[in-house]
Amino acid sequence: MLGPTGIEVGDVIFGAGSIGGFGSSPATRGWGLDAEAGRRRLDEAAARGIRLIDTADAYGGGESERVVGAWRPGHDQLIATKVGNVVGADRRGVDLSAAHIRRQLRTSLDRLGRVDLYLTHQPDPATPPEETLETLAGLVTDGTIRAYGCCNVDAPELERLLAAADRMGVQRPGWLQNSFNLLDRGDERELLPLLRAEGLGYTPYSPLAGGMLSDRYLDGAEPAPRSRLAAGGVDYVHAADVRCRVRRLAAIAREHGVSTAALALSWLRRHPAVTAVIVAPSTEAQWQAVDDMVDLDDAAAAAIGAL
Repeated sequence: MLGPTGIEVGDVIFGAGSIGGFGSSPATRGWGLDAEAGRRRLDEAAARGIRLIDTADAYGGGESERVVGAWRPGHDQLIATKVGNVVGADRRGVDLSAAHIRRQLRTSLDRLGRVDLYLTHQPDPATPPEETLETLAGLVTDGTIRAYGCCNVDAPELERLLAAADRMGVQRPGWLQNSFNLLDRGDERELLPLLRAEGLGYTPYSPLAGGMLSDRYLDGAEPAPRSRLAAGGVDYVHAADVRCRVRRLAAIAREHGVSTAALALSWLRRHPAVTAVIVAPSTEAQWQAVDDMVDLDDAAAAAIGAL
C-alpha cells in the first residue's frame, strides 16, 4: 500500500524514464530506449504483474509519456507521472505554480489517457508551497488524479510541506520518491525516520546506482557511451573504495546464488521504509535481477548494509 493513499502498488514499479532519453535532460534525448524497445519493456513489466508505471512529462521531451500512453489501452496498470521540470529551448528550471501544473496535467492526460498518481519533480523555490499544495489537493478532490506525492525532497522541505498542508486543511502528499540505494543512503539520517513517523510511502529510484551495484563494472570496465551511468555523470566507477565494497557485495551475492544486482535490489526491497522499488531494465536480460530477488533475514540485511 502506498502510504495513506489507500492505493496498492505492489513492491516493484517499472520506471519509464529511459524511454526517449535518460530523464529530462535534452543532452540525452534519443539515448536509452526507443519506442519499440520501450513497449517491449512495458509488456515484460505487465507480464510480471507490475502494477504501476512511472513516467514524467519531461522525460525524453515527452516521448516517455507518449509511448506509455500509446501502450496503455488494453492494460490495467496504474500510471504515475510528474510535473515541475521545465526543459525547453528558451527556458530551464522548475515551475510548480498552479497555472503550470494545470497546463502540464492537461498535456499529460492527452498523452496518457489518465493519471492515477501525480508527483512534483523537485521543489520550486519561486512558488509558495501553499499554492502548489492547494492545486494538487484540489485535483484529488475533483477526481482528476487519485493521489499526489513529491520527488527529490529533503527532510526540512517535507516538514514545511506537511505543516503547510495541515495549516490549510488540505490533503497531504502521500509519498516521496528520491534516489536511494546502497551507495546513496543520505535519506536514512533524517528523511526516512520522518516518513515512517508520518506514515508516508517511499518509492526510491536508481536502485542500482546507474548500474554500479551490478557485476558490470567489477573488472574495471568503463561506462559505455550513452549508458545510464555515463549519462548520470556519476564518478562511482572510478572510486577504488566503491569498487572494493561492490566486490564484497558480489561475494555475498554468490553465497545467495544470485547476481550482485539482484542482491542490491533485495536489500532495498526489504528496507523497512521502502514501499516499492522503481526498476528500469534496458534489456530483457536485465529483468533477471528483478526475478531473482531473495528474501533476506536480519543478519544478511545487516551484513550487506554494513558494507
